[in-house]
Amino acid sequence: MRAGNARYRTVEDFPATMPVFPLAGALLLPGSHLPLNIFEPRYLAMIDHVLAVGRTICMVQPQRGDMASDESHPPLSQVGCIGRITSFSETGDGRYLISLAGICRGRLVEEVPQGDALFRSFRVAPLLADLSVTEEEHDVDRDQLMKVFRAYLDTNRLEADWESIEKAGNLALVNSLCMMSPFGPPEKQALLEAENLKDRSATLIAMLQMLLARATGGGTSTLQ
Repeated sequence: MRAGNARYRTVEDFPATMPVFPLAGALLLPGSHLPLNIFEPRYLAMIDHVLAVGRTICMVQPQRGDMASDESHPPLSQVGCIGRITSFSETGDGRYLISLAGICRGRLVEEVPQGDALFRSFRVAPLLADLSVTEEEHDVDRDQLMKVFRAYLDTNRLEADWESIEKAGNLALVNSLCMMSPFGPPEKQALLEAENLKDRSATLIAMLQMLLARATGGGTSTLQ
């Protein structure tokens, strides 16, 4: 079983260049799905373009974690996640509602001039090891992750759909918790750049433990 779509197996299965979508705090991971509401003219144009030429976009974080309205070419993180548009609809007020399926991470190699295009495109090197991410599910310390997640919810008086959580596989569980986590862009980038699913889960556990320690006045101690 492979993350993303079975059509992606080698570097040649990916476009040589693809648009990038810099969006602070938005996290797409291999094997996950990210719904997006598109309304800015430059990204409406980007969606029109990719629907005609392969449906792939690389989601990236701006390095500073923000997108100043007067800065059209902010510095970007070097690692993003390549996603394929798997659903698309247009609203009556001109917005696009799309869903991206995470295929694999990609490293931004070189920006490609696009003439008068409103959006930016890069040569992106896909990290093919992510295509077998589901094979890593057994490596996750699910018990510890659930213990820390429960403690975080209890501390913040939050509820969760435990029935759905218990049914979720480790890949879906780790991805969902990472994507919905209350962290800023630098932490989200660290989760994305974790080498594998086991490391991503361990990174998330460590981050949640730090939040718990601060919330309970426990300094840097961790929940065991």
